[in-house]
Amino acid sequence: QVQLVESGGGLVQAGGSLSLSCAASGRTFSNYAMGWFRQAPGKEREFVAAISGSGGIILYADSVKGRFTISRDNAKNTVYLQMNSLKPEDTSVYYCARRRGVVAVATKYEYDYWGQGTQVTVSS
Repeated sequence: QVQLVESGGGLVQAGGSLSLSCAASGRTFSNYAMGWFRQAPGKEREFVAAISGSGGIILYADSVKGRFTISRDNAKNTVYLQMNSLKPEDTSVYYCARRRGVVAVATKYEYDYWGQGTQVTVSS
């Protein structure tokens, strides 16, 4: 059973930064693409960023492009999300997820394991 544990959420003022981490259990971490998604109250879970198994291909949602950076350290079985220039509309629960394959994709239905989520709140 794969476990994903997010950390790093919190409260920040608009314009500030936060860094999220997601530690994964299991072996062969580099065989799987990883993604970050977020869900605000009353809204659908939406794609934020994804990274291929090797880290060579990265995708971003238009809403975070230029502000967020996804990265991974396969030796540590960890994926990161650096969030800069945060806006109140970035307020959500952020989830990391593991995909059933090595290629990064944006659709949430391609991800089979999910973390418990970490709250990010951006005040105006």
